[in-house]
Amino acid sequence: MTLVDTHVHLNFDTFAGDLDELAQAWREAGLIRLIHSCVEPGEFAAMQAIADRFPELYLAIGLHPLDVDKWTATTAAEIEYLARSEPRVVAIGETGLDFYKADDADRQRHAFWTQMMIAHRLGHPIIVHCRDAAEATADLIASFQQSAGPIQGVMHCWAGTPEETQWFLDLGFYISFSGIVTFKNAHQVKASARMVPAHRLLVETDCPFLSPEPMRKERRNQPAFVRYVATYLAELRQEDLPALAATTTRNAWKLFNLPSSPPDLNPACSVAAVG
Repeated sequence: MTLVDTHVHLNFDTFAGDLDELAQAWREAGLIRLIHSCVEPGEFAAMQAIADRFPELYLAIGLHPLDVDKWTATTAAEIEYLARSEPRVVAIGETGLDFYKADDADRQRHAFWTQMMIAHRLGHPIIVHCRDAAEATADLIASFQQSAGPIQGVMHCWAGTPEETQWFLDLGFYISFSGIVTFKNAHQVKASARMVPAHRLLVETDCPFLSPEPMRKERRNQPAFVRYVATYLAELRQEDLPALAATTTRNAWKLFNLPSSPPDLNPACSVAAVG
């Protein structure tokens, strides 16, 4: 069985001491690719250093909406330069809107739109963070698609209602579920997870946050735990786990345009092996 964790933050200090052990664990769990998201461009060098150690790691570059205070006149150029100069960059983000206690909505919209423009120019998908802002996020993406052209992406760590989920499916986006879907009271997330078409489904950990059941007592989430997310989704959707794992792997390969035969990939876990 093969899996792709489509959202990790391995550069955080909590992982500094045992990344080699964590890598062994994620490989034993069947992970063959990980997408390392970016909170702000200043952390990108550390992300590159980790990718140098673990060739299954691919990168995103962007500015998180909660860090929009770091957006300057040169941030867009920096993001685009790093995306163009680093072949392991496969997405722009994470970007998006977070209106939970926000007083900078206009600045967030500007940064999000600008990062969508970069993604559009480079042909990359966007990794979208969305909290208490589903309608505004969907409206902005729709306006962008109408005025600037097509753009694809993923609603990461999705926790929206089925109605909100449908908005983003209609925009052509993928939906990625994290450990939240395993939480006992996450009823609307479970309902959304049941309705997402198989060809738009992704899995992630968003580690080090949001450890899934049955590992919620572990304060530090890790990539290997994405297997629990996939297992829960398969049960929830009444699907075969290896089939769901293969489908989400194919989806990740397609969305992020991952290399089809990278030298680090074990022949036993090739793209052909996962369908």
